[in-house]
Amino acid sequence: MSRLAKILSIAGSDPSGGAGVQGDLKTFSALGCYGMAAISALTAQNTLGVQGVHIVPADFVAKQIEAVFADIAVDAVKIGMIGAARNVEAIATQLRRAGAKNVVLDPVLVASSGHTLGGAKVRAPIREKLFPLARLVTPNLMESALLAGGRMPENASDMRAMALKLHGLGAPAVLVKGGHLPDGEAFDLLYDGADFTEFSSPRVATRNTHGTGCMLSAAIAARLGQGADLKEAVGDAKKFLNAALAAGATMEIGAGHGPPQPFFALWGRG
Repeated sequence: MSRLAKILSIAGSDPSGGAGVQGDLKTFSALGCYGMAAISALTAQNTLGVQGVHIVPADFVAKQIEAVFADIAVDAVKIGMIGAARNVEAIATQLRRAGAKNVVLDPVLVASSGHTLGGAKVRAPIREKLFPLARLVTPNLMESALLAGGRMPENASDMRAMALKLHGLGAPAVLVKGGHLPDGEAFDLLYDGADFTEFSSPRVATRNTHGTGCMLSAAIAARLGQGADLKEAVGDAKKFLNAALAAGATMEIGAGHGPPQPFFALWGRG
């Protein structure tokens, strides 16, 4: 039998299907992996924004993760929205117990609409409990500032300083996502603990950007689970996201910001 990479998403649910575990599972599948999900929070959201959040109890988050690892050999883990400090502890305990590898931590703290998805109480526990378990931490500009303190990065130099600061706080490797920089190409910066690597791609003219951060981190986890090294995984994920954005630019999903199209290779464009 051929080997199939098995990737677990621990994240919130997006009923509109563009982000969260729904978006992660689509990304895993599009990249030829078997996707699984442990849900940490339920959200009421759509392409217009987040209307409500319901946190899954920590003991049940733990039970979901335990059930997966008890039965299936997990090749990589992507962590997204956690929602509460007690869930951070539950996730960390289960991942330590399972000896989880290739953990990609996408610290989802605030939705693009501004709705809080974790609040200030999860920042310190994420740093203390999950940074040491991660192979890569992938904050966007706002999340990097919330986790490390200080002002939000405004340029490549700021992003380098922020990556170093997060590394000093315990993250073994950091990808600071610069998609929200106002000018130039879509620029992300990887610091692996020794070297910086820059990743740039042309910006795609599209309003369908819902879940792009989830898609990038999920794609990185998928490629790590398939055996790629860190730089290769990030580069491949960037290419995948850019193609998904281009393919999804003409899709009409909702009245607001729809998602990219992860199945561009199967469905074609539009």
